[in-house]
Amino acid sequence: MTTQILTQVKKTFSALDCTGGGVIINKRGHTVLEEYFGVQGQQDGAKKVGPHTLFHLASVRKTYVGFAVAYAIYHNFIHSIDDKLSDYLGDQEVFESVTIRHLLTHTHGLRWQKERIMKEFKAGYNWAYRDVNVELLAKIIFKTTGKTIAEIVDEHVFQTLSFTETNWFGNKFDKHIEVIHHDSPFWYESDVCDGSKMNMYSSLKELAKWGQVHLDKGQVNGKQMIPKEIIQLSTSIQSPNVKPKYSPTNGFFWFIQPQVIEGVTELSPILPEGSFQLLGYTSVALLVIPTENIVAVRGFNGFGSPQGFDYLKDIHEFGSTVYQSIR
Repeated sequence: MTTQILTQVKKTFSALDCTGGGVIINKRGHTVLEEYFGVQGQQDGAKKVGPHTLFHLASVRKTYVGFAVAYAIYHNFIHSIDDKLSDYLGDQEVFESVTIRHLLTHTHGLRWQKERIMKEFKAGYNWAYRDVNVELLAKIIFKTTGKTIAEIVDEHVFQTLSFTETNWFGNKFDKHIEVIHHDSPFWYESDVCDGSKMNMYSSLKELAKWGQVHLDKGQVNGKQMIPKEIIQLSTSIQSPNVKPKYSPTNGFFWFIQPQVIEGVTELSPILPEGSFQLLGYTSVALLVIPTENIVAVRGFNGFGSPQGFDYLKDIHEFGSTVYQSIR
């Protein structure tokens, strides 16, 4: 039953400009598929991809950023996601009417322009994927908790769950997969490891475990390791009502399947209501289908889409294949 999934993932691997990949599928807490293929880089003698290979998460890291925000709300460091940015970052004109909810759901209307934050549209009235939201949330988290995103995640996720293969990295080691980026204008490296940058890597095994924690609402082996309220807050629809109907529906960054699908989304349209997913620019993806007790993870090391590659069609096929193969 998992043959179709592996075939679909290898089809994507062949279409991308990458050297290695992998896939893990959990059903009812048990791993039913775990496969790795290719090598970790372009150089001669590159190591084979395996269970301990660390993949660049790109935007999938935002599940951890979202956790830090939910943690701050749960512990009353932040009063509400409807708090205005000006309450925390000063009364700047560009922040007018922008709330934390808008940052979390890509409806904030802000963007970087020549190292300045500019207003692209009125908050809540459109949807646009801009990384300025992560950097602003990082500032709010630090101002309210006195800790960085990375410090919160390390203490309350990595240490709690005994994760040793997930983190923000300023330096690369032999476990890190090479990111094939071909001087993409969107690629950058950073030695800042406070959680505000995209230099986060993880093994697929730990990424799948993190997805399983979400599926089980914070429990591991029947023990509540993370407050279920944090998980529920992160994976519930938080998009403002005034956003355009054709826009995606988000929780704390997670793309969430609504009851009625009206807009473009990264989730396959056949996935049931309440499914949630994150997809990175490296084509790494984490999909959770609660109604079917499924967690699906895939990883590659190509940055961006080659000419002719339809990333939305591909991620829809991944979700559809997973759902239809092992539901």
